[in-house]
Amino acid sequence: MIRHRRAARAAALVLGAAVVGVFGLASAASAHVTVNPREATQGGYGRVAFRVPNESDTASTIKLEVAFPEDAPLASVSTMPVPGWTVAIEKRKVNPPVEVHGSQVGEVVSKITWTAPANAGVKPGEFQEFPVSMGPLPEVKQIVFRVLQHYSDGETSRWIEPPAADGTEPENDPAPVLKLLPAADGGDAPSTAGPAVVQQPAASASEEDEGNSAALGVAIAGLVAGLAGLALGGLAFARTRRETAPPAA
Repeated sequence: MIRHRRAARAAALVLGAAVVGVFGLASAASAHVTVNPREATQGGYGRVAFRVPNESDTASTIKLEVAFPEDAPLASVSTMPVPGWTVAIEKRKVNPPVEVHGSQVGEVVSKITWTAPANAGVKPGEFQEFPVSMGPLPEVKQIVFRVLQHYSDGETSRWIEPPAADGTEPENDPAPVLKLLPAADGGDAPSTAGPAVVQQPAASASEEDEGNSAALGVAIAGLVAGLAGLALGGLAFARTRRETAPPAA
Protein backbone atom coordinates (compact mmCIF):
# COMPACT_ATOMS: atom_id res chain seq x y z
CA MET A 1 0.00 0.00 0.00
CA ILE A 2 2.81 2.41 0.89
CA ARG A 3 4.49 1.74 -2.45
CA HIS A 4 1.18 2.43 -4.21
CA ARG A 5 0.91 5.81 -2.51
CA ARG A 6 4.48 6.73 -3.36
CA ALA A 7 3.97 5.91 -7.03
CA ALA A 8 0.72 7.90 -7.15
CA ARG A 9 2.41 10.85 -5.44
CA ALA A 10 5.29 10.74 -7.96
CA ALA A 11 2.85 10.75 -10.89
CA ALA A 12 0.99 13.75 -9.41
CA LEU A 13 4.24 15.66 -8.95
CA VAL A 14 5.21 15.03 -12.57
CA LEU A 15 1.86 16.35 -13.80
CA GLY A 16 2.05 19.39 -11.51
CA ALA A 17 5.56 20.23 -12.68
CA ALA A 18 4.46 19.96 -16.30
CA VAL A 19 1.55 22.35 -15.80
CA VAL A 20 3.68 24.89 -13.93
CA GLY A 21 6.40 24.62 -16.58
CA VAL A 22 3.95 25.21 -19.42
CA PHE A 23 2.38 28.33 -17.97
CA GLY A 24 5.66 29.61 -16.56
CA LEU A 25 7.39 29.36 -19.92
CA ALA A 26 4.51 31.02 -21.76
CA SER A 27 4.47 33.90 -19.29
CA ALA A 28 8.24 34.46 -19.45
CA ALA A 29 8.27 34.36 -23.23
CA SER A 30 5.49 36.90 -23.78
CA ALA A 31 5.40 39.31 -20.82
CA HIS A 32 7.91 41.98 -21.79
CA VAL A 33 7.84 45.43 -23.38
CA THR A 34 7.53 45.33 -27.19
CA VAL A 35 7.18 47.84 -30.02
CA ASN A 36 4.24 47.43 -32.38
CA PRO A 37 4.19 47.10 -35.30
CA ARG A 38 7.62 45.51 -35.35
CA GLU A 39 8.59 46.69 -38.84
CA ALA A 40 8.77 50.05 -40.63
CA THR A 41 10.37 51.52 -43.76
CA GLN A 42 13.76 53.22 -43.91
CA GLY A 43 13.65 56.91 -44.75
CA GLY A 44 9.99 57.40 -43.88
CA TYR A 45 7.98 58.30 -40.81
CA GLY A 46 6.48 55.55 -38.69
CA ARG A 47 3.86 55.34 -35.98
CA VAL A 48 4.69 52.75 -33.35
CA ALA A 49 3.44 51.98 -29.87
CA PHE A 50 5.42 50.70 -26.92
CA ARG A 51 3.24 47.96 -25.46
CA VAL A 52 3.82 47.60 -21.72
CA PRO A 53 2.31 44.64 -19.81
CA ASN A 54 2.33 44.77 -16.01
CA GLU A 55 4.20 41.72 -14.67
CA SER A 56 3.72 42.33 -10.95
CA ASP A 57 0.91 40.69 -8.97
CA THR A 58 0.76 43.49 -6.40
CA ALA A 59 2.33 46.70 -7.81
CA SER A 60 1.45 49.07 -10.66
CA THR A 61 3.70 50.36 -13.43
CA ILE A 62 4.06 54.08 -12.70
CA LYS A 63 6.86 55.23 -15.02
CA LEU A 64 8.35 54.21 -18.35
CA GLU A 65 11.70 55.39 -19.73
CA VAL A 66 12.51 54.71 -23.39
CA ALA A 67 16.10 55.45 -24.47
CA PHE A 68 16.84 55.98 -28.17
CA PRO A 69 20.09 54.54 -29.60
CA GLU A 70 22.97 56.87 -30.42
CA ASP A 71 23.79 55.02 -33.65
CA ALA A 72 20.30 55.62 -35.12
CA PRO A 73 19.46 59.31 -34.50
CA LEU A 74 15.88 60.50 -34.98
CA ALA A 75 15.30 64.21 -35.55
CA SER A 76 11.52 64.24 -35.31
CA VAL A 77 9.65 62.44 -32.53
CA SER A 78 6.14 63.26 -31.34
CA THR A 79 4.00 61.49 -28.76
CA MET A 80 0.30 60.78 -28.59
CA PRO A 81 -1.37 61.77 -25.29
CA VAL A 82 -1.94 58.89 -22.89
CA PRO A 83 -4.81 59.83 -20.55
CA GLY A 84 -3.50 60.80 -17.11
CA TRP A 85 0.18 60.35 -17.96
CA THR A 86 2.71 63.16 -18.35
CA VAL A 87 5.51 62.95 -20.90
CA ALA A 88 9.01 64.45 -21.02
CA ILE A 89 11.29 64.39 -24.07
CA GLU A 90 15.07 64.74 -23.71
CA LYS A 91 17.37 65.68 -26.61
CA ARG A 92 21.08 65.53 -27.35
CA LYS A 93 23.44 67.31 -29.74
CA VAL A 94 24.65 65.44 -32.83
CA ASN A 95 27.62 66.15 -35.06
CA PRO A 96 27.37 65.89 -37.99
CA PRO A 97 23.77 67.13 -38.06
CA VAL A 98 20.90 64.99 -39.34
CA GLU A 99 19.40 66.05 -42.66
CA VAL A 100 15.61 66.36 -42.66
CA HIS A 101 13.93 67.46 -45.91
CA GLY A 102 16.97 69.47 -46.96
CA SER A 103 17.51 71.09 -43.55
CA GLN A 104 20.29 70.32 -41.07
CA VAL A 105 19.10 69.35 -37.60
CA GLY A 106 21.65 69.47 -34.78
CA GLU A 107 19.49 67.93 -32.02
CA VAL A 108 17.82 64.54 -31.83
CA VAL A 109 15.66 62.80 -29.25
CA SER A 110 17.60 60.77 -26.69
CA LYS A 111 14.88 59.65 -24.27
CA ILE A 112 11.14 59.77 -23.60
CA THR A 113 9.74 59.39 -20.09
CA TRP A 114 6.08 58.75 -19.30
CA THR A 115 4.94 59.22 -15.68
CA ALA A 116 1.59 58.17 -14.23
CA PRO A 117 -0.43 60.38 -11.87
CA ALA A 118 -0.41 59.69 -8.13
CA ASN A 119 -2.07 56.43 -7.07
CA ALA A 120 -2.52 55.33 -10.69
CA GLY A 121 -0.63 53.50 -13.42
CA VAL A 122 -0.84 50.16 -15.18
CA LYS A 123 -2.40 47.79 -12.67
CA PRO A 124 -1.69 44.04 -12.27
CA GLY A 125 -3.24 42.07 -15.09
CA GLU A 126 -3.36 45.11 -17.41
CA PHE A 127 -1.22 46.60 -20.18
CA GLN A 128 -0.83 50.07 -21.68
CA GLU A 129 0.36 51.34 -25.06
CA PHE A 130 2.43 54.49 -25.51
CA PRO A 131 2.18 55.67 -29.16
CA VAL A 132 4.97 57.61 -30.89
CA SER A 133 5.41 59.04 -34.40
CA MET A 134 9.04 59.35 -35.48
CA GLY A 135 11.33 59.83 -38.44
CA PRO A 136 12.92 60.09 -40.81
CA LEU A 137 13.82 56.50 -39.99
CA PRO A 138 17.54 55.85 -40.53
CA GLU A 139 18.93 53.47 -43.14
CA VAL A 140 19.85 50.75 -40.68
CA LYS A 141 18.49 47.23 -40.23
CA GLN A 142 16.95 47.84 -36.83
CA ILE A 143 16.49 50.25 -33.95
CA VAL A 144 16.97 48.86 -30.44
CA PHE A 145 15.19 50.79 -27.68
CA ARG A 146 16.32 50.32 -24.09
CA VAL A 147 13.42 50.53 -21.66
CA LEU A 148 13.15 50.89 -17.88
CA GLN A 149 9.78 49.94 -16.37
CA HIS A 150 9.30 51.33 -12.85
CA TYR A 151 6.80 49.89 -10.34
CA SER A 152 5.00 51.45 -7.39
CA ASP A 153 6.85 49.15 -4.94
CA GLY A 154 10.25 50.47 -6.05
CA GLU A 155 11.12 47.56 -8.35
CA THR A 156 12.44 48.21 -11.88
CA SER A 157 12.37 45.91 -14.90
CA ARG A 158 15.26 46.63 -17.29
CA TRP A 159 14.38 45.70 -20.88
CA ILE A 160 17.81 46.52 -22.30
CA GLU A 161 19.38 43.39 -23.81
CA PRO A 162 19.78 43.62 -27.63
CA PRO A 163 19.19 40.61 -29.89
CA ALA A 164 22.07 38.32 -30.80
CA ALA A 165 23.96 38.75 -34.08
CA ASP A 166 21.67 36.15 -35.71
CA GLY A 167 18.58 38.04 -34.57
CA THR A 168 17.71 35.65 -31.75
CA GLU A 169 15.93 37.30 -28.83
CA PRO A 170 17.82 37.04 -25.52
CA GLU A 171 16.33 34.83 -22.83
CA ASN A 172 16.34 37.58 -20.20
CA ASP A 173 15.37 41.27 -20.34
CA PRO A 174 14.99 41.61 -24.16
CA ALA A 175 14.91 45.17 -25.47
CA PRO A 176 12.13 46.23 -27.89
CA VAL A 177 13.37 46.11 -31.50
CA LEU A 178 11.96 47.90 -34.55
CA LYS A 179 13.11 46.26 -37.80
CA LEU A 180 13.64 48.67 -40.72
CA LEU A 181 13.08 47.54 -44.29
CA PRO A 182 14.46 49.29 -47.40
CA ALA A 183 12.01 51.34 -49.46
CA ALA A 184 10.41 49.24 -52.19
CA ASP A 185 12.42 49.07 -55.46
CA GLY A 186 14.91 51.58 -54.09
CA GLY A 187 12.30 54.32 -54.44
CA ASP A 188 11.37 57.04 -52.02
CA ALA A 189 10.08 56.26 -48.56
CA PRO A 190 6.33 56.64 -48.01
CA SER A 191 6.46 60.16 -46.55
CA THR A 192 8.53 63.25 -47.39
CA ALA A 193 6.28 66.04 -46.15
CA GLY A 194 6.62 65.63 -42.41
CA PRO A 195 5.82 63.30 -39.53
CA ALA A 196 2.73 61.75 -41.05
CA VAL A 197 1.50 58.40 -39.86
CA VAL A 198 2.61 55.55 -42.11
CA GLN A 199 -0.13 52.99 -42.65
CA GLN A 200 1.27 49.51 -42.26
CA PRO A 201 0.02 46.70 -44.53
CA ALA A 202 -2.63 44.43 -43.08
CA ALA A 203 -0.20 41.53 -42.99
CA SER A 204 1.90 43.31 -40.36
CA ALA A 205 -0.93 43.02 -37.86
CA SER A 206 -0.17 39.33 -37.53
CA GLU A 207 3.44 40.14 -36.79
CA GLU A 208 2.35 41.90 -33.61
CA ASP A 209 1.41 38.49 -32.27
CA GLU A 210 4.72 36.91 -33.32
CA GLY A 211 5.97 36.88 -29.75
CA ASN A 212 2.73 35.35 -28.47
CA SER A 213 2.89 32.62 -31.16
CA ALA A 214 6.42 31.78 -30.09
CA ALA A 215 5.27 31.61 -26.48
CA LEU A 216 2.43 29.27 -27.49
CA GLY A 217 4.90 27.00 -29.28
CA VAL A 218 7.06 26.82 -26.16
CA ALA A 219 3.98 26.09 -24.07
CA ILE A 220 2.89 23.24 -26.36
CA ALA A 221 6.37 21.73 -26.23
CA GLY A 222 6.30 21.92 -22.46
CA LEU A 223 2.86 20.29 -22.35
CA VAL A 224 4.04 17.40 -24.54
CA ALA A 225 7.03 16.90 -22.27
CA GLY A 226 4.75 16.98 -19.24
CA LEU A 227 2.36 14.40 -20.71
CA ALA A 228 5.31 12.15 -21.48
CA GLY A 229 6.42 12.44 -17.87
CA LEU A 230 2.91 11.65 -16.68
CA ALA A 231 2.84 8.54 -18.87
CA LEU A 232 6.12 7.37 -17.34
CA GLY A 233 4.70 7.96 -13.87
CA GLY A 234 1.62 5.91 -14.78
CA LEU A 235 3.79 3.06 -16.02
CA ALA A 236 5.80 3.12 -12.80
CA PHE A 237 2.58 3.03 -10.79
CA ALA A 238 1.22 0.08 -12.79
CA ARG A 239 4.52 -1.81 -12.42
CA THR A 240 4.41 -1.27 -8.64
CA ARG A 241 0.90 -2.67 -8.45
CA ARG A 242 1.91 -5.79 -10.39
CA GLU A 243 4.92 -6.33 -8.15
CA THR A 244 2.91 -6.05 -4.94
CA ALA A 245 -0.33 -7.77 -6.06
CA PRO A 246 -1.13 -10.91 -3.97
CA PRO A 247 -0.75 -14.26 -5.78
CA ALA A 248 -3.89 -15.74 -7.28
CA ALA A 249 -5.59 -18.43 -5.18
